[in-house]
Amino acid sequence: MIRKSFQLSGFSSQRLVLNLRFGTSVRTSGTTYVLKALSLVFIFSLIFSSSAIAQTPNFDQLKDKFDEGLVFRAMFTQTFTDSYTGEVTRSEGQIWLDKVRYKLEADGQVVVVDGETSKVYDPSRNRVIIDVYNADEDDFAPSRMLSGIDTTYTVSEEQMNGQTKISLISNDDFAVFAEVEIIIDNQFRPIEITAWDISDNEIVTTFSEGAFLKPEDGLFQLDYPDDAEVVDMRY
Repeated sequence: MIRKSFQLSGFSSQRLVLNLRFGTSVRTSGTTYVLKALSLVFIFSLIFSSSAIAQTPNFDQLKDKFDEGLVFRAMFTQTFTDSYTGEVTRSEGQIWLDKVRYKLEADGQVVVVDGETSKVYDPSRNRVIIDVYNADEDDFAPSRMLSGIDTTYTVSEEQMNGQTKISLISNDDFAVFAEVEIIIDNQFRPIEITAWDISDNEIVTTFSEGAFLKPEDGLFQLDYPDDAEVVDMRY
C-alpha cells in the first residue's frame, strides 16, 4: 500500500489545537502540550463509526459495548516509530473513554473533554486551561467520526490463539490512518492496537487492566488543586 505524506494543521492558536503529525507538540495560549496520546481517541472513534461489510461478529460486539454507554478504562503504553528517522518515542498513562467523552492522564498531564468543555491540567505549572469544546475542531472527537468515515474503511476479522484481530483498511489517500489492527480478547477488550498513519509512521498501543465500566458521576470531571492558576478561554 502506498501511503502519501500529508499533514493536517491545527485550527486556532487560541484553542486546544490538535496536530495530527504525531510526535509534534501542540501550543495552546502560549503553553505547549504533547498530545500524541490523543491518537488513541481517534483510533477508538474508528471503532464507533466503521461499518463492516463482511461478517464481523466480534467487532460488532466491541462496538456494542460503546453503544450501550459503557466506558472503556485501561492503562496503556504507546510507542511511536518515525518511518523516516526510525526514532522511537514512548508514552504511557491511563485512558477513560466513551462515545462522546474522554479523559487522558499521560506525559504528566491530564486532558478531559466532556462534550461541552475541554480542560487541560499541567501539574508541573499548576495550571489549568479551560475552553469551549467544539467537536468540529477536534479531529480526535469520537462524535465527529460518527458519520462519513464508515465508507472509507473496510473491516475484517480473524481468530488467532483465542483472540480476534480486527483490521481496518482505508483506500482514502487523505485518511489519518491508512491501516489499523486491533487485537481484542474473548471479553471484547482491546489489548493491542497498531496503526499506520498516512506518512507510514507506526503507533503501537498495548493495554493492561482494561475493563468496560458503567459510567459514574464525576468521572469526566477534572480535579486540580485550589491554588492552581486557571486560564479560562471561554470569555
